[in-house]
Amino acid sequence: MDRRAHVRQVGAPDPELKNSPIADEESDEFEVLKQEVPGDPYCYFNNISYPNGSYLCSGESLLRCDYGIWIRQGECDPDNV
Repeated sequence: MDRRAHVRQVGAPDPELKNSPIADEESDEFEVLKQEVPGDPYCYFNNISYPNGSYLCSGESLLRCDYGIWIRQGECDPDNV
């Protein structure tokens, strides 16, 4: 079963609300963020906290919470979420 079929679609991050950073795991940016973010057991998206390991769809991006950082995990089809 594809987990993307049951992942919550949250839309785009609102810059006026609290959001954890979003990064690609393979990027240099990810390594910098891992050093800057304190390793929280949750991530924020538009002022809502999600526990570590949670998945969300933001537009077409599948995101996974990894100790305070949203990591891009692939794509979501917004029409099927």
